[in-house]
Amino acid sequence: MKLYMSFRAPNPRRVAIFIAEKELRIPQQTVDLGKLEHRSAEFLARNPFGRVPALELDDGRVLAETRAICTYLEGLQPEPNLMGRDATERAFIEMADRRMELHLFAGIANCVRHTHPGLAMLESPQFPQFGAVQGERVRDTVRWLDEVLARQPYVAGERYTIADITAFCALEFARGLMKFRPGQEGFVNVQAWRDRIAQRPASSAGA
Repeated sequence: MKLYMSFRAPNPRRVAIFIAEKELRIPQQTVDLGKLEHRSAEFLARNPFGRVPALELDDGRVLAETRAICTYLEGLQPEPNLMGRDATERAFIEMADRRMELHLFAGIANCVRHTHPGLAMLESPQFPQFGAVQGERVRDTVRWLDEVLARQPYVAGERYTIADITAFCALEFARGLMKFRPGQEGFVNVQAWRDRIAQRPASSAGA
């Protein structure tokens, strides 16, 4: 197998952390987004959507989409379990992960893509007003998440799961490019959770 990724990009980082938590060893090839290598004919032959991460399997097939890659790796290496041990737990973890992906991660990504001048080359045209609105909606989601983390230690419940990886990578992306610090905006539970997750050895993967 070979993982095509880009360091500091949030979706590749999600997979990198997942792999590190599993203690898997998978060869990696960096795709330089700044040089538009993700739009090269060679890479588009692997993933026609031109996005990272992408996992090339031993038989030559390519898995692209973060969640699909993680599902495959969970099947290969079931422990430590990150996606649920039975149907009920899997469903609730997936719900939490999807909420983080759709309401937190996507909002941060849209805000950054449409307001940060450094991404103008990758997101053309930019719509700054749309990006600003997305940034405000992110705060609504973080406000809700802060209430959740007041009741439970992790995003999906009592243990660390893929939902924590998704939320952590989203907030780290916002930390770097939106200068968003949850604690500075009163979201003390999210900040405490973030600081705790950052201490996990695997959390430095893909950074």
